[in-house]
Amino acid sequence: MKKHLFTAALLLLTTQLVCAQSLTPELLSRIQAAQTTTPGDKVIRNALAAGDIQNIAVNQSNQGELDTYFTYSVPTKGITDQKGSGRCWMFTGLNVLRSQMIRQHHLEGMEFSQVYLFFYDQLEKSNLFLQAVIDTRTRPMEDKTVEWLFKNPLSDGGTFTGIADLTAKYGVVPAGVMPETYASNNTSRFTSFLKRKLREDGMRLRKAGKKDNLQAMKEEMLVEIYHMLALGFGEPVKSFKWAPKDKDGKYTSEPKEYTPKEFYDTFLGNDLQNGYIMLMNDPTHEYWKTYEIEYDRHTYDGHNWRYLNLPLDDIKEMAVASIKDSTALYFSCDVGKELDRSRGLLDLNNFDYGSIFGTTFGMNKEERIRTFDSGSTHAMTLKSVRIEDGKPTMWEVENSWGAESGRKGFLIMTDEWFDAYMFRLVVEKKYAPEKVLKAYEQKATLLPCWDPMFTAEE
Repeated sequence: MKKHLFTAALLLLTTQLVCAQSLTPELLSRIQAAQTTTPGDKVIRNALAAGDIQNIAVNQSNQGELDTYFTYSVPTKGITDQKGSGRCWMFTGLNVLRSQMIRQHHLEGMEFSQVYLFFYDQLEKSNLFLQAVIDTRTRPMEDKTVEWLFKNPLSDGGTFTGIADLTAKYGVVPAGVMPETYASNNTSRFTSFLKRKLREDGMRLRKAGKKDNLQAMKEEMLVEIYHMLALGFGEPVKSFKWAPKDKDGKYTSEPKEYTPKEFYDTFLGNDLQNGYIMLMNDPTHEYWKTYEIEYDRHTYDGHNWRYLNLPLDDIKEMAVASIKDSTALYFSCDVGKELDRSRGLLDLNNFDYGSIFGTTFGMNKEERIRTFDSGSTHAMTLKSVRIEDGKPTMWEVENSWGAESGRKGFLIMTDEWFDAYMFRLVVEKKYAPEKVLKAYEQKATLLPCWDPMFTAEE
């Protein structure tokens, strides 16, 4: 009898707990009863039914004329356009090099071929995936790294490390030597077929027998991938003739023949792999420590994204030093947050979403990262800064969304927005204090490939 009573009491308690945890009719009734509708709510409801919430949330008090004065600014010529592709990291890296070449060689303009380097980027990433599948083929499909690999066999996004490794291996060519194609300008659909093929190939490698030559199988797969890339992007050029032109488009000297590597070494020559420091502001990890993310690289024989995690003030100090010396920087951020596209302004006061819903959105940067609400999504070229009372108050970046976007291709950001949504910066070592250089050389902590900071800029 006592056993039956105990069982009945336990069932009653379990039922009560489930009811307390579930969205029961009683709880739903209390929630609905707590709702109050004001005349203002009706106006907001009607507005949301008819238009974009961002237009409704515009903070009118922040719509005054922008003061676009900057204390220091790196000269640039021309705006690039990544169009419907996720290659912002490549455009940004090449724009930094473009600015340097224009300045050093007194050119009227310059643009490098993004599709040339992108061809090799996609081929290298394909090899990285296939070899990673071979390396992990004894692990179960449920293994977190294996699962991550098949979820992310290929992407058109990337980081500055990709620019460093790819240019060191393949050089660069002028834009006119290998022009863009529809597939390179609109990568999503084309890349989806590459991903599908790579996943199929990956499964073949995992199912291969002990007697199968995995490297020979991989080579056959890469031949097929190369063919697909050549159809979509064109065959990469092996050599070409080039010479500078004046403002009227006439050669200023006799054209010479170069290989892509010779061209890079002649007109740029930067040791991107060793001459720069990658910095991060990630409050979820300890500052003044160096980190590396597994598989966060573009080539199998290349380098993982390796960065020194620093407080914002230390990063800003180096950014200002570089801009003062007319040297643009690779910069990445969470560009979609608080962006007023029509004004080309990144400002925490652009919109007031809280007032619309009668609530607050108050997570700090660390909380946004940990909850996957924010991360590094887009790379741009940092080129200008305004200094007031010895502190930066405004920044400017050259974007790669075409001259019609933002402020004729540029975006302005407040320093408060910089603090909230800036993540990565790449700076030449000569602008880094000795303390930073020393910290960067410490043994890196290896983070897994699913770390939130493995967000490839697009």
